[in-house]
Amino acid sequence: MSLAALRGRVAWVFDEADFDVDQIVGVENIRLTDPDALAACAMRRYDPAFAEAVRPGDMVVGAENFGYGHPHFAPMIGLRRLGIAAVIAESFATGYWREEIAEGFPQIACPGIAGLVTRWDEVEIDWEEAQVRNLTQGGALPIVPYSSAERGMLQAGGLIPYLRGKLAADGG
Repeated sequence: MSLAALRGRVAWVFDEADFDVDQIVGVENIRLTDPDALAACAMRRYDPAFAEAVRPGDMVVGAENFGYGHPHFAPMIGLRRLGIAAVIAESFATGYWREEIAEGFPQIACPGIAGLVTRWDEVEIDWEEAQVRNLTQGGALPIVPYSSAERGMLQAGGLIPYLRGKLAADGG
């Protein structure tokens, strides 16, 4: 089984290296657990109309070491609730990246992505060709491929369903 291609708009470009994702909902909101409340405060300080403008399938783009700091799940829960389908970044902070892959949320490393796209460009992730394509302006870049376990986690919807599937397949 392969991952389905992703296609959507670039809803935001975080051009700051070492971006702390807690800023997406604001540090004062990282303890919120309600997905609707997190969606309501997501990106307010950057674009107060973000929640109304974003559509299911849209993606966000980041610079180097996206997710740096002490990442919490709250910001990405808010973005996923709004319909954000993936994060494409130049590179990721390791802890953040692992947490989000384990949640079944695609994190796509693509060196050079910040120079390929601007906000609201339509992009497509082609897993088989291992590239991201800018459908608005043209151009494409290779993405860093996933390991088989990472692909399996994304296909299963996260680490827990992936492990359940592995146990069931092994007769456990």
